[in-house]
Amino acid sequence: MADVKTAAPEVGTVNPVRGSLWWDAWYELRKRAIFWLSMVILFVAVAMAAFPGLFASLGPNERCDLRLFNQAPSGAAVFGYDQQGCDYWSQIVHGARASILIGLAVTVFALLIAIVLGLIGGYYGGWIDALIARVTDVFFGIPFVLGATVILVAFPDHGVWAMTLVLVVLGWTTMTRLMRAQVIAVRDMDFVTAARMLGAGDLRIMFKHILPNAIAPVFVLAMLNVGNVIAGEATLDYLGVGLQYPDVSWGLQLNTARTFFSEHPHLLIFPSLFLTATVLSFLMLGDVVRDALDPKLR
Repeated sequence: MADVKTAAPEVGTVNPVRGSLWWDAWYELRKRAIFWLSMVILFVAVAMAAFPGLFASLGPNERCDLRLFNQAPSGAAVFGYDQQGCDYWSQIVHGARASILIGLAVTVFALLIAIVLGLIGGYYGGWIDALIARVTDVFFGIPFVLGATVILVAFPDHGVWAMTLVLVVLGWTTMTRLMRAQVIAVRDMDFVTAARMLGAGDLRIMFKHILPNAIAPVFVLAMLNVGNVIAGEATLDYLGVGLQYPDVSWGLQLNTARTFFSEHPHLLIFPSLFLTATVLSFLMLGDVVRDALDPKLR
């Protein structure tokens, strides 16, 4: 009789044990080139915003010489000079701070508002939920860019934090709606009912049991929202109602470059490339994370 041999597992073919939803998502993400490409671009953009001195030797609006007005890229200045005779590469590096800071700050504050209001409205329901829903509908009906334009025109002396406040006021509604819907879908599940029967309080149930199981789609939407906010902030700057000189941002550079585009296209091309790459990276990252978090899309 022939010996029955048991096949031994090949070296390197052992599959990792899958655990939580987030671990499974990371297992999927690390195999995707779009994820790593987006992460590299965003890492560079955030590093430029946080540590501009690592990328540019000059500060914002430093050592500007009007005699260098709009000179094209050369060996002395790889990105040329702007309308004030400032080194354009240094200006673009420092312009990343305002755009990325506003995008991240608005998203973080809006996400906190969405978590609190979504948990309260979705968990308790009744008149509290109705009140939150009606207030959300009112703010949701205000166009984002148009509403921000009206507010910023009414208060012309504003800076980065004033713009952040205005964009938070107008940008929390979508995440709140999604958070509320997720909480409603989770609150009546068996594990929540079991926790309630074991004597867990409302706060423990909301933050220990409901929030971890409801936050994933809202987190993805928040990642997409960063790119949208950066694009919205640049739009407001371009329209002339956002940040004002001596502040430096990519939107402001686009605003001042539009007049000289035909003679000096580098003034519009370079900030446009950095703005587009950053916004697209946030959007692509949000899309790939959404696919990784949703088992149906794998």
